[in-house]
Amino acid sequence: MKKILLLTILPFLMFAQGPGPCVPILININLDQYPSETNWDIKDNYGSIVLSGGPYDSVPSYQPQMIMNCLPVGQFTFTIYDQYGDGLQGSLWGGNDGSYYVIQCGDTLVYGNVPDFGTDSTHMLMSDTCIPPPPIPGCMDEDYLEFDPAATVDNGSCFTLKIYGCTDSTMFNYDSLANHLDFVDQCDYTLILKDLLGNAWIGSYLEIRQGDTAYQFQMDSLGPEQHFDIVLDAPEPFEVEFFVVQQASGTTIECGFEIINPIGNTIIDIPPTQLDAFVVYPGFAYCGDGCESYILGCLDTAAVNWNFYANTSDSSCYYLPGCTSPAYLDYHVDTTNNIFRDYHVQDSCLVLAMFGCMDSLAFNYDSLANVDNGGCLPVVTGCMDAFAFNYNSNANTPDTCIQIIYGCMSSIAFNYDSLANTDDGSCIEFIYGCTDSTMFNFNPLANADDSGCTPFILGCTDPSMFNYDVLTNTEDFSCIPFLYGCMDSNALNYDSTANTDNESCIEIVVGCMDQSAYNYNSYANFDDSFSCLFDANCISGPGNPYWLNDDCYAWVIDVDEYCCDVEWDEICQLTYNYCDSTYVGPLPKRFINKKLISITDILGRPSNIIKNKLLFYLYDDGTVERKIKL
Repeated sequence: MKKILLLTILPFLMFAQGPGPCVPILININLDQYPSETNWDIKDNYGSIVLSGGPYDSVPSYQPQMIMNCLPVGQFTFTIYDQYGDGLQGSLWGGNDGSYYVIQCGDTLVYGNVPDFGTDSTHMLMSDTCIPPPPIPGCMDEDYLEFDPAATVDNGSCFTLKIYGCTDSTMFNYDSLANHLDFVDQCDYTLILKDLLGNAWIGSYLEIRQGDTAYQFQMDSLGPEQHFDIVLDAPEPFEVEFFVVQQASGTTIECGFEIINPIGNTIIDIPPTQLDAFVVYPGFAYCGDGCESYILGCLDTAAVNWNFYANTSDSSCYYLPGCTSPAYLDYHVDTTNNIFRDYHVQDSCLVLAMFGCMDSLAFNYDSLANVDNGGCLPVVTGCMDAFAFNYNSNANTPDTCIQIIYGCMSSIAFNYDSLANTDDGSCIEFIYGCTDSTMFNFNPLANADDSGCTPFILGCTDPSMFNYDVLTNTEDFSCIPFLYGCMDSNALNYDSTANTDNESCIEIVVGCMDQSAYNYNSYANFDDSFSCLFDANCISGPGNPYWLNDDCYAWVIDVDEYCCDVEWDEICQLTYNYCDSTYVGPLPKRFINKKLISITDILGRPSNIIKNKLLFYLYDDGTVERKIKL
């Protein structure tokens, strides 16, 4: 047995960073199976590192790192790093995930319970002075029933002094004055260390902690098991933790342990392949109490049959000598209580012992027996025919037999036989379905119709086709593919072959598309050549009817240039009406006493206009009009 007192004092490393206290802090890094990838630091507001740790190259996988230190009051940042970039997510590679926490004054400042943080994870924390917990009033004296282990201030509530004793009224030493059961305060437990390959633990060890005491055990012998005795206080909790050194990290799977209490019951059993390193396994030690059961017997030490172990008299004491031969009845006076006369004289042996069952109601009752041999058998009535349905192998008295009737005995089966008493394995389950072979969903395996038959419905069953019918269940090869296009017959791009509108329709805009026309429409996409209007460049300007492509207007200004060059007067309009048949005549005449003159008469000199053979009319009012080209 190895016993180590845990008297470890964890020092606080102090560092100067301005005035104020350095408040204790705990950094807890629970490593995964790749400890050499992990490191961390704590920085102040200036980015200076004030605390750091890792990478943990020389520690075994999963070993928790508990770093005690202190920080001054103020704001800091905690950052954890992973060189590989998978955080502490060991489960990605078949292991266990890690975690990290920063704790101060009993308060968790950083919760690092998300292992997949990649290459790093930063948390802001605020270091502050510890606020003392509020006092907890209560009884602080363990000798009183009102004792409160959580109390920090005695409030005078201790009233009832503990009186230890047996409080079980069914026990021999029951104490009616006792108010607290007197437990056995310690006992021996058995610890079994196990190794799957039997090659010892190579430096790893098991630690059992109870209160301020710790025991460490290491399997240092070859073989599958090694046994140890360990004394545990009771009734008290304890805990077990398995520690692994780096060189034994790969052999953890081989280790296991078992703890057995004094009466042979296993209270903790962690077999090899299931033992996790650095995991705390809780247990509770119980060594029994001081209560004693009743033990009947003769309490008189002067009697022949005095019982050293008895504590309660059963009035069985006897003092006279008697028969010492077990072959005689006189020897078996008190066999009921396992008391035999063993200090008698032979002269008292008179009647031979006849062993047998002396119970007249028993199956094997023996009327000649005078000493019960304890072998009486009860009467068991039943069918004794091994080929009957209700055959009873324990029966010793015949009763009614029932014939075996084979069949299906399951009431939920299709072929259930209510008369059967022995199942022959022939049960057929109900298979519900359509039993009509003319239906679409006919099920040839069904033996019970579910009234759900569906007729054949022909149509297109392909959801990707234009005429797919969700109600059809049978393909008739009528599927039509989707043809996308404009389906508006009034649209410019109407597609008569399309069956699915793709919202591409273009509205028809009718108009003149001749850019030389006066009313050219840049928005038009359908040419209305008849609507185009062309300016004749007459003095009247554009407008009805002054369009060059108006045949009547073109004719009027051709025969009467006055209408174009001077003005559009009543003669012009009547001439126009004559052309479009809204005026029947006579055709008006504009000229009075006109005469044909040459250009020289007008200009007083020859001109190339004469070469073009233009004729002019000279009017009485002195105006000159060009007529036509000869």
